[in-house]
Amino acid sequence: MFSNKNPWNFKKLFDMPVSCPQCGQRYELEPGFWYGTGYVSYALSVALSVTTFVAWFVLIGMSTSDNRFFFWLGTNIFLLIALQPWLMRLSRVIYLYFFVKYDPNHKDKPAVGE
Repeated sequence: MFSNKNPWNFKKLFDMPVSCPQCGQRYELEPGFWYGTGYVSYALSVALSVTTFVAWFVLIGMSTSDNRFFFWLGTNIFLLIALQPWLMRLSRVIYLYFFVKYDPNHKDKPAVGE
């Protein structure tokens, strides 16, 4: 789906072909289509934060008296920043899947938005 396989190459983070090389499905269904991925990326970030919180709470415990909460917060912020390019690409894939379903007989039918 992406022209560059490395999500941490920031200059080519969102480089995509206009359409799928296999089925011809256009990736941008309408102008401004990708703006909705912000909501998906936000949901993925919240899910990651909740997951790290629960894991930290179960494995280490949570307390403000000895700064364990702040260590989790720092770790969570680091993970969110480090994984943001990957989360942004994943959000595009998930958002596109909301509108275009996989069809095993794609060669017999026209692509969505054509």
